[in-house]
Amino acid sequence: MSRTIVEPPRLHAALRQSTPLVQCLTNAVVSNFTANVLLAVGAAPAMVDIPGEAGTFARVAGAVLINLGTPREEQRVAMREAVSAASTPWVLDPVAIGVLSVRTALAEELLALRPTVIRGNASEIRALAGAGAGGRGVDAVDDVESAGGAAAALARRSGGIVAVSGAVDLITDGSSTVRVPGGDELLTRVTGGGCALGAVVAAFVATGRARGVDDLEAVATAHAVYSAAAERAAAAASGPGTFAARFLDELAVTGR
Repeated sequence: MSRTIVEPPRLHAALRQSTPLVQCLTNAVVSNFTANVLLAVGAAPAMVDIPGEAGTFARVAGAVLINLGTPREEQRVAMREAVSAASTPWVLDPVAIGVLSVRTALAEELLALRPTVIRGNASEIRALAGAGAGGRGVDAVDDVESAGGAAAALARRSGGIVAVSGAVDLITDGSSTVRVPGGDELLTRVTGGGCALGAVVAAFVATGRARGVDDLEAVATAHAVYSAAAERAAAAASGPGTFAARFLDELAVTGR
């Protein structure tokens, strides 16, 4: 069953009013860009990702992002701490699983702890669902629609929302599905263009739950806001460098 999303500007305005605190246990390559994206959409980033602090902070955060892009040993311990302690929504981004053994095992372990949202590309989602072997490093080799069945099965298994990023994003709770078109190819040419979306999803889910918006709609709204900002930024950019700056600017003026 397909669904449409209702009034993204209203939920984004609510996010700006509440400034949700998003704890990011993310990869070293994208940490700075992720923090800037969260600030631009109106959230408050906190990159608290060491053992002994991660669990404590997760108890007060509005949402938690777990991104497996550079899962060093200390951070893996912190991820387990944060997920076990969090009573708030948390997002799992299983970067490059299926190809690399350490992160694949960690993703399967974290999946058993029932993430609120799982966000990845088609190859990552298929691999986590046991329907594929992963992509080419962090890049997908499968298209979004080919991952639709795996995404729905994974949503039913985890009890959460699964979001598949691509030319047209697909978001499902296992029974209903939302498709979000838009975005731009330049997002794939900026480090963190995909990973930062997981943090934005976390912020929107935290905001949605505080206002009675279901998780499926909140995730779809995050994707819609992100895609629309990318389209506008691409129209004014001359390449990846100017796109990255314009993208932050476009995110910063939405929801006002």
